[in-house]
Amino acid sequence: MSHQNETSGAVSLSTPDISSKIWFITGASRGFGHVWTEAALKRGDKVAATARKLESIADLKEKYGENVLTLELDVTKPEQVKKAVAQAHAHFGRLDIVFNNAGYSLVGTIEEASADEIRLLYETNVIGAVSVIQAALPLLRKQGGGHILGTSSNLGHVTMPVIGYYCSSKWAFEAIHESLAAEVKDFGIKVTIVEPGAYATEFGSQESLKFATSLDIYTDLKDRFVESLKTMERGDPNATPEAIFKVVDAENPPLRFFLGSHCLPLVRAEYAERLAIWEAWEDVSNSAQG
Repeated sequence: MSHQNETSGAVSLSTPDISSKIWFITGASRGFGHVWTEAALKRGDKVAATARKLESIADLKEKYGENVLTLELDVTKPEQVKKAVAQAHAHFGRLDIVFNNAGYSLVGTIEEASADEIRLLYETNVIGAVSVIQAALPLLRKQGGGHILGTSSNLGHVTMPVIGYYCSSKWAFEAIHESLAAEVKDFGIKVTIVEPGAYATEFGSQESLKFATSLDIYTDLKDRFVESLKTMERGDPNATPEAIFKVVDAENPPLRFFLGSHCLPLVRAEYAERLAIWEAWEDVSNSAQG
């Protein structure tokens, strides 16, 4: 397959690795996590599937038998993370793909959300992902390589009102993975940030959303925001596995990978606006150099 070189824009050829792979996936009970877990199992791979409630992924064990290991995992508990990653590695003998997919969104303006609500969001979306990475890295180094993937969002590049803290968690997620990629490259470990646009998953369900206490002054803003979401075109999550497989099977996978057709135009326009503002203020910026 071919893939886009992120820094130069050049296209290079990659030799696909079509051998059976072993996955470790967080947040496997619903949404993308469930779709990708089932798709990997259907193509003959093996998966350590994790979820906060073991019963929510019991169906996987019934359908796929010894090819799947189901584990209870709350990513906000570091010791539980270490145990789950070690158990999965010991069970299958190796881990080829470590996929951080667990996460949720906090709905509330910047003024409304409390420090505790923001902290809990980061403990899952950012620190939880880091705990999985830190638990997996020694094992991946010892086995001579592996591929770390993380589910971010196109909101790792742009923002929206009312879910600003969720957006901020994805900006942090992006920076961590970009640094990680440079740090582990010499160990043969690859890193890919998967950045979906809007999809018709359960991400908007009550289980995937938490709400800050509302202030009346933001009611109209939030009503408009909710209405805008109703008209947003959403992709089919069941159309995504083949794209994910092309990424994990590539010899040289991209650091960043947009999922869906709406992301690149949106981000391209956003960065064009940012560049225009920086350039308009360039003389003032340069005058501050000293």
